[in-house]
Amino acid sequence: MLYATLAVLLLLTASAFTSGTETAMTGASTARIHQLAGEGNRRAKLAKKLLDQKENLIGSLLLGNNLFNVLATAIAADVLIKLFGDAGIAYATLIMTALVVIFAEVLPKTYAIRHPERMALGIAPAANLLVLVLSPVTQGVQWLINGAFRLVGVRAQPDLYSSSFEALRGAIELHTEQGTMTKQDRDMLGGILDLADVEVRAVMTHRGSMETIDAAQPIMQVLEQVVASPYSRFPVWRGEPESIIGVLHAKDLLTAVQQHGKDLEKLKVADLCQRPWFVPDTTPLKRQLIAFRQRRQHLAMVVDEYGDLEGLVTLEDVIEEIVGEIADETDVEQEGIQHQSDGSYLVSGWITIRDLNRALGWKLPDEEAATIAGLVIHEAQRIPEVGQSFAFHGFRFLVLRRQRNQIVLLKIVPPMSSDTEEGRGLNDDQVQGVTS
Repeated sequence: MLYATLAVLLLLTASAFTSGTETAMTGASTARIHQLAGEGNRRAKLAKKLLDQKENLIGSLLLGNNLFNVLATAIAADVLIKLFGDAGIAYATLIMTALVVIFAEVLPKTYAIRHPERMALGIAPAANLLVLVLSPVTQGVQWLINGAFRLVGVRAQPDLYSSSFEALRGAIELHTEQGTMTKQDRDMLGGILDLADVEVRAVMTHRGSMETIDAAQPIMQVLEQVVASPYSRFPVWRGEPESIIGVLHAKDLLTAVQQHGKDLEKLKVADLCQRPWFVPDTTPLKRQLIAFRQRRQHLAMVVDEYGDLEGLVTLEDVIEEIVGEIADETDVEQEGIQHQSDGSYLVSGWITIRDLNRALGWKLPDEEAATIAGLVIHEAQRIPEVGQSFAFHGFRFLVLRRQRNQIVLLKIVPPMSSDTEEGRGLNDDQVQGVTS
């Protein structure tokens, strides 16, 4: 009787160990374990080794857990049947269910959930020994499982690259919702993950908004334009604005002016230009960032599939996708988004959908258009007139101002305030403040 009781208690302890180990190992931060292992922590190295073979680890723990529970229940049933006859089966079932649930499942798993890294490091040596002992059996079981997967056409190996990125996105959103991460940090981390998915046409400066230089201009006019501009690099064209022949750096121009002194007649803008670099508008930002670093250039001209000029993209444009808007003392401040008292927003048409989503937490699609004006035109399938209103993606869009075929100003009513009266609360001063 005494030996049987001790055996049951020992088996329950072993069961509690396997239950807690499973929870600790699956709940522990792999990144934290990897960091500690890199710092030379022996237990962390052992835990990392176990996590690297997670299928074998989980299989061994489940096998051990079931083995210990079944043995403990069988011993308890044998003892109680001898004491109480057939009623001992019912007693054994009730007693062992309570003991297993409380002491072998809930208690160790609760502790493991609260202290996953600490427990993972503490039990790593014993868990490694258990895996070594049960490894032959678990490998056989795993072989049978993989065979069953193949029979039903299920892919045995997960897409680790995709799943790891999705896990990072999920962790970022979770920490933001819990208040442990600020919106700014979320936008920065999300911007890094999005670099491979966003194309340069989503962040480029459209050719209609580019500040360019005509190669035929007198050098003094070029000098005045460069000095008055907030930019340091200028596309140079000849014949027509879309025919870019080079890129002029303000430093190169000022250096040449200094060297020539008063004799500026012979100075030609085209001679000072760097060779233009053209990139497709479908280039992912991650690849463009790498190209900027490799070529040691900060500006590239963006062309479409036909080779026609669409705009330009700079290194700053790519970096701003990560850190947000970067402004210096020479930049002209452009807000472009103004909140109204009725819950709506006045938005300039040139604002990109990505910037609008990041600023207001919206999820407007940006696959078909880069700017909010482009999205309205795409959804409306025409260039709308001033005063026309459209509803799509849960939002309401009211066209307030248009210049030629370009939408300059919109009023956007988000879903939470879509029942408000369109146009209410607008006046000329507010409209001018957004479009200026």
